[in-house]
Amino acid sequence: MQQIHKKNRHSIVSPSLLLAALLITSGTCLAQASHYPMKPVRLVVGFAAGGPTDVVARAFADYAGRALGQAFVVDNKPGANTILAAQAVFGSPADGYTLLFGASNHTMIPALYGSRVKFDVVKSFQAICAVATSPTVLVTGPAIASRTLKDFMAAVRAQPGKVTAGSPGVGSSVHFATEMFARANGLRFNHVPYKGAAPVVTDLMGGQLDSSFATLGSVLPQIKSGKLTALAVAAPKRSTLLPQLPTFAQAGGGDFSADAWYGVFAPAGTPAPIVKALEDAASGFSKSEAAADRMRSLGIETTSLCGSPFADQVRREVATYSRVAQELEIKAD
Repeated sequence: MQQIHKKNRHSIVSPSLLLAALLITSGTCLAQASHYPMKPVRLVVGFAAGGPTDVVARAFADYAGRALGQAFVVDNKPGANTILAAQAVFGSPADGYTLLFGASNHTMIPALYGSRVKFDVVKSFQAICAVATSPTVLVTGPAIASRTLKDFMAAVRAQPGKVTAGSPGVGSSVHFATEMFARANGLRFNHVPYKGAAPVVTDLMGGQLDSSFATLGSVLPQIKSGKLTALAVAAPKRSTLLPQLPTFAQAGGGDFSADAWYGVFAPAGTPAPIVKALEDAASGFSKSEAAADRMRSLGIETTSLCGSPFADQVRREVATYSRVAQELEIKAD
């Protein structure tokens, strides 16, 4: 009995020793976070190399790497509408060394896939900063004679369900923009889904398609050459890339906005010092003239929306897209 008692006595950890161990561990974690980053950072992108999200991610990675003194390595994980990339970051430690470089379609995942994904777009990620935006414009081809938004809307109302509106696919950001614009203005289009954005532009220029929403960078050369007509930009203010183009509000299309954004996310629970370091890098990127020039050449504009404002925007978009998808029965295959 005496031996058993002695063994149990030695196996019990003193509360003071336990507290000391926890304080040491906590102090070590805080020290590591305050010296972040101490090794290369992986920036996961849910698109193939060469696309807009990848290009912005690489520009940010280059700047952040120089600003923070460690390499930021872009890791392309395309597939499943960016779910594979988000899943990879969701399953990583919240230590700041695996980040998600997402785009606005990140907030469409709940609307399209619901409980089929293992993560929560809002709760599973820390929204760090949006670092760039790509203005979305409504363009028409030679099949439509309208040269102003008001004339175009009148033509759509005169032929409900007849005027075609192309998109890169069911559930794409362009599809959502089309439906939201139509609902806000009492319009009805004939939605034509394609397998990608390139054939949409081709058919617009060829007259086989009437209209489409598109990121400004993807159609700016065609607009400037006169092959496509831009009717309005879906943003709160005019784009510096095409300053003569009115916003939807200015052109009579209501307070409609559908900018595409690109931003940085970390796993939920990432320490505050790491979040602050990433926010500082993002803020510096948005103020960099070199970064701004590089983005403008692609039809993209730098921006800085960090912390709670960015997280609030993500929540609002998730709610909006989920409601629209449910009402229109939009689902991913």
